[in-house]
Amino acid sequence: MGLPALEFSDCYLDSPQFRERLKSHEAELDKTNKFIKELIKDGKALVQALKSKFPADGRETSLQVAAPSSRELQDTRRARIIQKPTAPEAKKKYDKETEKYCGVLEKHLSLSAKKKEAHLHEADNQVDNVRQHFYEVSLEYVFKVQEVQERKMFDFVEPLLAFLQGLFTYYHHGYELAKDFNHFKTDLTISIQNTRNRFESTRSEVESLMRKMKENPHEHKSISQHLMEGYLFVLEKRSFVSTWVKYYCTYHREPKRVTMVLFDPKSGGKMGEEESFILKSCTRRKTDSIEKRFCFDVEAMDRPGVITMQALSEEDRRLWMEAMDGREPVVAQLDVIGFNVIKKFIYAVETRGIDEQGLYRIAGVNSKVQKLLSLTMDPKTCADVELDSPEWEIKTITSAIKHYLRVLPAPLMTYQYQRSFIKAAKMDNPETRVTEIHTLVHRLPEKNRQMLELLVNHLANVASHHHQNLMTIANLGVVFGPTLLRPQEETVAAIMDIKFQNIVVEILIEHHERVRGGGGDKRSADAAAWLEINVSVNVSTSATSPSPASPRSPSWPMFSAPSSPHPVSSASSDSSPVRSVLTRSVCEKQMSHSDSLSFHLSSVSGRKAIALYACKAEHESELSFIAGTVFMNVHASREPGWLEGTLDGRKGLIPENYVEFL
Repeated sequence: MGLPALEFSDCYLDSPQFRERLKSHEAELDKTNKFIKELIKDGKALVQALKSKFPADGRETSLQVAAPSSRELQDTRRARIIQKPTAPEAKKKYDKETEKYCGVLEKHLSLSAKKKEAHLHEADNQVDNVRQHFYEVSLEYVFKVQEVQERKMFDFVEPLLAFLQGLFTYYHHGYELAKDFNHFKTDLTISIQNTRNRFESTRSEVESLMRKMKENPHEHKSISQHLMEGYLFVLEKRSFVSTWVKYYCTYHREPKRVTMVLFDPKSGGKMGEEESFILKSCTRRKTDSIEKRFCFDVEAMDRPGVITMQALSEEDRRLWMEAMDGREPVVAQLDVIGFNVIKKFIYAVETRGIDEQGLYRIAGVNSKVQKLLSLTMDPKTCADVELDSPEWEIKTITSAIKHYLRVLPAPLMTYQYQRSFIKAAKMDNPETRVTEIHTLVHRLPEKNRQMLELLVNHLANVASHHHQNLMTIANLGVVFGPTLLRPQEETVAAIMDIKFQNIVVEILIEHHERVRGGGGDKRSADAAAWLEINVSVNVSTSATSPSPASPRSPSWPMFSAPSSPHPVSSASSDSSPVRSVLTRSVCEKQMSHSDSLSFHLSSVSGRKAIALYACKAEHESELSFIAGTVFMNVHASREPGWLEGTLDGRKGLIPENYVEFL
């Protein structure tokens, strides 16, 4: 017949190509069935014609001869009997299980990721059972189709040959014809026997393979290192409504080409033309960033935007991500990179969009927010991000700040003190309330407190422009309260406390000068003096100082001592010895309050350090380097904010906030 064999492994993949091959086999069986009916009809007509043509005296012998031949012809119905279970019952069962599996799968993938883990685990097991049953029905149906396809070669031809043999043997008028047919009959007999023998020998092996695949389906799945294929649900926006559309997707590793085609297994046909694009990147979506489970984002080289896809299971997502060299999503930490990123974001907001209406209330596009965080938090690409570019809207930057705070392992104000802050917000006496919150802020871990002070100082600046941006202290409290004080568990009590979370943030913003005071006014005075000196130095050396938007030069104030003082060129420091001495004095006082993000210059001597960012020298006393460069003999410099080290035998200055000690 020229039909390709039906592989059992294709039952698990259930690809459009497999469905097409299966339909070809079904069509061939239908064609054979119709041919058998026509042949039986013609055989009956032949027998009746022979009976009517014989003379009366030979009628008795004719009937005796014709009778067994007619019965032999009727035996060809065995082929129809064999096909009958395949066509109505087995196919109906297979189509029913296909529809049931597709329906259960789509319903399962629509489950919210916020459901309880036990509920999700139970749902996963249920889908696995339905999927396994579907695969077993598919395997049995393919086995039956293959068996009938092979069996018809002899079960139909054998009785037909017997019928013809009866005609040619018992009717002497057909003797000569039987003689001419003898060589063909001999060849056909041998061919039938050989076909039967092959069937018997291979049937047991095929059945054994089917049982093995039932027992261990994962071991027999054909997965190529260079090709991944299967069904994926793609998030698409149609008429302002987001919908999940089912595609059959293939991915070729070598050209990095992804091909998608709409295909419905229920109807068994394509529903559109193929789409393809060249893969640029693949990133796993975190569960809390999207309602659906098993999702990942891909970017294309030849089409804009981010494409969100949903795999059929966690294992399926893992296979797709491995094939596409996928990466994990951004993990926010209170480290050097995190502080520098937030400083850059705040500087961009305050210099570009402090007066934008709805600041922090209007959300940016999630895909752009994820992309911005990925680029800025990657040491290899952070230096290339220009936040003053039109590509990065203010709403994208503000959403990135909020997203960073949301994805921290723990809320900025910690789970430990969450209830204490809420309790303080419920106090009746306003003065006591502020004092208690002030005390709790300074119990926070040093990194958390510094990030909180950095953020609150910025929010106070935003609130001071509320006549333009319409973001009052109360509005900012609504935006940041649930983020900074998010509860460890979602309970009714936690929902009722949301307004008190907002009140805590309002108090922090309204009394930020007082709250940041910490142990006394001397610390705030030192910070103010440091800021005043650096601002004056920046003004006098604006021609040589680096761009304020880069991590090399954070020009905004922090509530406590800055973890990375603004680097000042040697030329500018020499121009004012008194200022240099005063700056160094203030910095030394501030260093006693800095956390692990700051380098303790007094203890630095002859150590190795690695560059976190690339830097181009702006003065002959400085060193140029790229991210990942290792410096030798790194020690404190006379210039505040700078270290001195050796690179390729040359000594020079290195920005302190550009390196990390090994």
